Amino acid sequence: MLIQIHMLQNYAPSNLNRDDTGSPKDAIFGGATRGRISSQCLKRSIRKSQTFADAFKDDGLLGERTKQLPAMIQKELEALDADKDTITAIVSRVPEIGRESKKKKKEQDEDEVAEETATEIEGEGIAGETKQLIFLDRKTEARPLAEKLLAIFKKVGAKEWTKLKIPDITKDLDPSVPRSIDIAMFGRMTTSQAFKNVQASVQVAHALSANALKTEFDYYTAMDDLKPDGVPGADMIGDVEFNSCTYYKYINVSWDGLLSNLGKDNIEIARRAVPALLEAAATAHPSGKQNAFGAFNLPDFVLVEVSERNLPVSYVNAFVVPVSGNNYQSLLTNSVTALSTYASRLTKAYNLEAQRAYMSVEGLPFMNLKATPSINDLKQWLETQLPTL
Repeated sequence: MLIQIHMLQNYAPSNLNRDDTGSPKDAIFGGATRGRISSQCLKRSIRKSQTFADAFKDDGLLGERTKQLPAMIQKELEALDADKDTITAIVSRVPEIGRESKKKKKEQDEDEVAEETATEIEGEGIAGETKQLIFLDRKTEARPLAEKLLAIFKKVGAKEWTKLKIPDITKDLDPSVPRSIDIAMFGRMTTSQAFKNVQASVQVAHALSANALKTEFDYYTAMDDLKPDGVPGADMIGDVEFNSCTYYKYINVSWDGLLSNLGKDNIEIARRAVPALLEAAATAHPSGKQNAFGAFNLPDFVLVEVSERNLPVSYVNAFVVPVSGNNYQSLLTNSVTALSTYASRLTKAYNLEAQRAYMSVEGLPFMNLKATPSINDLKQWLETQLPTL
């Protein structure tokens, strides 16, 4: 089973996702420059959303990306009543985890590297931290890892422990399988034998604007509040780039992949996860420059498709020719019309059979479907489409 989510979201002037120069990210599509929000940015906003926290945090089903593995293992060893010298000896080797292999990694998709890998940083890093960011499940991985490290330490003794190479330690760890929702959805690629790789069950496209991009600049000044009246001149000046775009967002979920990552006995968690993903994708916002722009705009259009055939199809080509507004129809309305026309033609051309439901804030028509009144109704519809066994 494949679940696909399509959204159209119009953002007010903003700089939601910046490149290395501080400019809003963009891309060439259909021969025109478009606004872009990277998939890494979108996935992080979903992972850190209040929706995910409310749904899964109390159950310990959210992973953590961190360099603080040594502190985490120390806490677990203390809970296991290990003595102080043993804890110190074990924790002193934990920062080496993730550095077992110096072989050059195979080239990977930029999105996978940014979102799913334990990212290696140049240099030795800060004392007491791993060199890499490690994405792990505290509930199902931290305690078992501490237990296994303790068992190896007791087996070889304190003297031999300091002589062991880190690959010789991690190869015997028999990694646990993570059960967190975000690792199961967005995957994980590690360079350490201490953790298992997890193939992502959710694919997130970079959001692209339906309209051609027009970049603008905000020139601003700041004044010294204590400067005497009448003294001319600004005390600080600067500028920031921004834009306003209607973005097309696309996400797909492999139900079988999600269930495989979570474990076949966790179907109820999977059934909770997919509607939560829908809500989080609709309501979570990138955090870039929000204090300066406050661009908290929800999607005006959300389409969900559920099909037995595992054939992902993005409708972004509906916007190969940039959409624009006019005196009669808004940019958003014209974008929905373009999407409806293209989706109808592609569905007919490729016989794309699916169950479909959508929500439109403005009540705009889409294909020949009847709109659901709210995001909650759309979530309830989606829940009825998901397997129960």
